[in-house]
Amino acid sequence: MDSYKGVRDFYPEDQRIQNFIFSAMRRAVESFGYEEMNASILEPTELYRAKSSEEIVNEQTYTFMDRGERSVTLRPEMTPTVARMVAARKRELGYPLRWYSIQNFFRYERPQRGRVREFWQLNVDLFGVSNIDADVEVIAVAERVMRELGASSGDYKIHLNHRGIHVATYSEVAKKNGLLFPEDKMRAYIRLLDRRAKLTTEDFENASLEILGEPLAKAILQTSDLIEISKKTSEYKDFEATVTLLDQMGIQTEHDMSMVRGFDYYTGMIFEVFDTNPENKRSMFGGGRYDNLVGQYGNESVPAIGFAMGDVIARDFLETHKLMSHIHPSTKLYIAPVTEKDADHATRAAAKLRALGLNVAVGMKHTKVGDHIRAAVKLGIPYFIAYGENEASSGSVTLKTLATEEERMVPLEDVPRACAE
Repeated sequence: MDSYKGVRDFYPEDQRIQNFIFSAMRRAVESFGYEEMNASILEPTELYRAKSSEEIVNEQTYTFMDRGERSVTLRPEMTPTVARMVAARKRELGYPLRWYSIQNFFRYERPQRGRVREFWQLNVDLFGVSNIDADVEVIAVAERVMRELGASSGDYKIHLNHRGIHVATYSEVAKKNGLLFPEDKMRAYIRLLDRRAKLTTEDFENASLEILGEPLAKAILQTSDLIEISKKTSEYKDFEATVTLLDQMGIQTEHDMSMVRGFDYYTGMIFEVFDTNPENKRSMFGGGRYDNLVGQYGNESVPAIGFAMGDVIARDFLETHKLMSHIHPSTKLYIAPVTEKDADHATRAAAKLRALGLNVAVGMKHTKVGDHIRAAVKLGIPYFIAYGENEASSGSVTLKTLATEEERMVPLEDVPRACAE
């Protein structure tokens, strides 16, 4: 029987890649002082209404009624949950608050490259700092994640934009034309901008007319100097300062005026990390500032910025850039009894090696050394020893590197060091 469409089974070779990705993520975020947290996978559906994009809530969530007739949703993202948790204990927490989690999520969408229905995701959030220092740090954390995965500087690009620049720019265009740009229309129009790449020019213009009405839509669509207007806004000055600080840290970025990100809760700086390889040229992950979200769950707002990176995207990146050849099983050594009567010898030798910190699998089932070697190769175990009476009496073994078939004689107690070279 096949598994449910859009979810994955993790065989050991898949799980070791997953573990590598998670370890790289943890090293990156913990080096900046972020602490791991988690929450239930089940949330009241109301948590996501008006706080996530309409597309996610209405079309992509796994939502059902529980036995108490309450609407429950399998979490499609982490940010609303984290904001709820901060609001619940706002006065007890120490700021700046640096949290991260690596957990699984569910979205009902069409499975394709880079997208599945169940996925794992790194979420990183910094609370309590309203100035650009927080923006700079979170973007630097995202860049560090890429480095820990093994990426070089030319393998990816970081695109930046600012939601406030869009709001201020479009408001200024409306004002110059004697019009108002209501907040609800602004939110709807920004959601439309997020889908612009998927629409034809005609469809985009028709949708703009429907959302904004004719006078406002024409004013926006016919303005040819939007970028010049944006550069005069106060939000643009903050944006430039952020870029300057990142540049001083050696983190190269690119201003992408077309990028808006679809969630309604974004309020300021937003960013996305793009793969530059032609085989996988796409946005991999991103995030941004969401200063008002915590306030929707409590009485006071808390400034916040964060990002999320999915495991599927991370694995696609590793495959595309051929960065997985060094990912091996946690088992370093396969020790095979030379004959069936040598099983006790091999088991005792394995116990000694485990006491020295080496992960060892003892061969079973097979009676021929050649069959043991083939089993070790299939399992991806890098080193091999055949162990019998001679090895037990001499205290030395022949250590075989299976990838190169190189053999060398070493004392049993030196095997852990030899396997680590």
